[in-house]
Amino acid sequence: MPQQTFTLHYRFHNESRHHELELDQRPDPGEAAMHLLVLHFADAENSLVMPPADATEEEVIQQAELLGISDIRLS
Repeated sequence: MPQQTFTLHYRFHNESRHHELELDQRPDPGEAAMHLLVLHFADAENSLVMPPADATEEEVIQQAELLGISDIRLS
């Protein structure tokens, strides 16, 4: 299956942003939130801001919101 380009529209600290992803299939909300967490915080000195590997979709979305990522929409 060829990869498709998906655009994530979101707010980062109340500023509208967007980010394009190339994936095999449409990401679920938790996967989209994790992509944005990695984009903004993966190289942070304190890796404790990232959710654990076994986090549920809801926990990932809650962590994103705590860190200023909100209103995630996919097109």
